[in-house]
Amino acid sequence: MVAVALRRSSAPRSRRTPQVPFRRPHYPKERPLNTTDPRFSIPLYTVTEAASYVGVPRSTFDTWVRGYLRRPASGKLVQGHALLTSVPGKRLTIPFIGLAEGMVLAAFRETGLPLQRIRPALERLDKEMGLEHALASKHLYTDGAELLFDYAQLQGDKQLRLLTVVRSGQRVFHDVIDQYLKRIEYEGGWAARLTLPITEEPVLMADPERSFGQPIFVHGAARLTDVIGRIEAGEDEQVVAEDYGVPLADVHAALAAPYRAAA
Repeated sequence: MVAVALRRSSAPRSRRTPQVPFRRPHYPKERPLNTTDPRFSIPLYTVTEAASYVGVPRSTFDTWVRGYLRRPASGKLVQGHALLTSVPGKRLTIPFIGLAEGMVLAAFRETGLPLQRIRPALERLDKEMGLEHALASKHLYTDGAELLFDYAQLQGDKQLRLLTVVRSGQRVFHDVIDQYLKRIEYEGGWAARLTLPITEEPVLMADPERSFGQPIFVHGAARLTDVIGRIEAGEDEQVVAEDYGVPLADVHAALAAPYRAAA
């Protein structure tokens, strides 16, 4: 996974900042979701595959996709709505946008903040940004940190404030989130390509327009399943790497990925 440690700012403490109204930036009205965009509508991954590509347990990703309904010891039902995009299907249910949303949510999870603290903030992001898929929107990267900072300040939530920092007078995402977001390329305002976070270096990418969205090596463009399949069949790693034009170090990184998908 992206190896970034969450740490508190070393800047000296300042006097308590007065609360400010939650500000909603202006987004053009001509940006409605294009329901014909295949990034949103074509299923490319199983839940198991998507979970492995963003580096979280399958059960966690499944909860993000389906939501949950639980009855704790108190007897009162607790419900959590789905956070990721999915489409009906017998096997493949996660479109590319759902994978992108899962990657961003994995970044928030990496901070160590419980999801029950993050969930209200994400719902507020959707509302304030006027988007149904804020996690996959380029506006999350450009405006999301300021929205979350103001929301945390308005709620008096010091833990939620750990998701953002102030640098040079600007509110930006903490490094642990920023490193994930920098691995996303956008087109038309939405995620278009992902450099997967399961390796520290940029080794694997997912592009819905190449190999049906299945992970390919950044260098060499070979499918991960093809490379892994030959190696697991007993072929020499060096020979396989040379055949596909993939650096051997990248092959080793993919083999060592903690949640890599089975070939």
